[in-house]
Amino acid sequence: MKKTLGLCCLLFPVLTLGCSTTSTSSAEKNVEMVDHFADNAFGNPVAVVQHPAGQYHDGITYVSYQGPLEDPYVAAYNHETKEWLGPFKAGVSEMGKDPSRPKIDNHGKPTMMIDDEGYIHIFYGGHGGTPEHGDNPLGNHHYGANKHAVSKKPLDISEWEDLDTIPPFGTYNQVLKMDNGDMYLFYRHGAHRSDWVYQVSTDNGRSFTPPVSFLKHKRRDDVEGVDSWYPWVGHGQGNDIIVSFDYHLCWDRDARERGHTANREDLHYMVFDTDTKEWRNVQGERLPMPLTREVADQKTKVVDSGDLWTFNGAAALDPDGNPHILMNAGKDVGLVTGGPKQPIHYRWDGSKWVGGVTIGPLKSRADLMVKSATDVSVFMTYQDADGKAVIARTDSDDAGNTFGKGEVLFRHGKGSFAISALIDDAHPDARIIASPRTSDSKLKNVYLVGDNGPVQRKK
Repeated sequence: MKKTLGLCCLLFPVLTLGCSTTSTSSAEKNVEMVDHFADNAFGNPVAVVQHPAGQYHDGITYVSYQGPLEDPYVAAYNHETKEWLGPFKAGVSEMGKDPSRPKIDNHGKPTMMIDDEGYIHIFYGGHGGTPEHGDNPLGNHHYGANKHAVSKKPLDISEWEDLDTIPPFGTYNQVLKMDNGDMYLFYRHGAHRSDWVYQVSTDNGRSFTPPVSFLKHKRRDDVEGVDSWYPWVGHGQGNDIIVSFDYHLCWDRDARERGHTANREDLHYMVFDTDTKEWRNVQGERLPMPLTREVADQKTKVVDSGDLWTFNGAAALDPDGNPHILMNAGKDVGLVTGGPKQPIHYRWDGSKWVGGVTIGPLKSRADLMVKSATDVSVFMTYQDADGKAVIARTDSDDAGNTFGKGEVLFRHGKGSFAISALIDDAHPDARIIASPRTSDSKLKNVYLVGDNGPVQRKK
């Protein structure tokens, strides 16, 4: 049975969030506030693909991000008392400690889930594992080790312990909790040339079933490369899980002799019935698993991206069960990563895929919220004409056929933001985690941004 814990003093039994109801003193009224809640973010500390990075629960928003030495950190904001707790280090990553690897890897940033007993789980630290971890039966190795940590007490972020529940080979963790409390963990089982898998826990994350492949990596016989994938998983209707994904051709060496590139193509969609463990396409046709490129091209394709390179985006359902998907796309301009990309919106109208509406400027990252059959909101980050990093929201009242000019929620500094996906069950005041996107090793600020801008903290 799910425990109901108190909102204020009972929420943090070890470290309270200032639950006094006495009046605010003049000194407190004059305290200086800042827009960031922590100043130790490291590398690109959050990303849309690794999600959720935060969760709203019983009046508190819990957030996670990558901190110094690529270790995971967790903080919490009490919306009633308007006070912050933490951040606390929640684990130790195997990445970020080797001086022979000066480049920040950024693949081990944490994802978060709160189970039905109130324990907080994070999954972090992996980019495929290393040969020292043993043979990877579902792919290849690269770096780090995927780990699972849990809070020692319910809804208490001050103390953590690692659990030995998952293989070390994972990366790009995405986790969902179903209405019955079952936890589904999705990730890539290794580096680029690896299957995508899921594991299930029916005991609040204390154990997981063995990995099950759902997207197959496979050597191609027509070109010198390997089939690979980048999916996004989210809640569907009932106990369904929806998956949007793009195809990644992992070249041995591409045509321009660039070595490994982020050559991603097309947009796909499918649904997982967690009751029957069967997969189907949008038309309801059953799919063979694990899915290969050949079957995906025939049965699950939303759009052929043509000459554009893609970057997978988020998906959500309207109340009628019709999916809306964001695909980020841009030209191949000769770079390893292709060119800058911008979000494009597609939706299923009940019989066919429609859309193709470009929403944001180039170099945008975005997540979407679908409130009704016609009301769609997109939260995005981009760099404006003055070079400022921007987080904005734009709305559509015609099912995504058109979007408004957009409302800027936060503008800060020069450059661009790395942002998380939308926080799970987000409070309107706290929707997205953001931090400046950089390639250097300097620590930087991290923000929690909602409809009224960044959630402030005492300096």
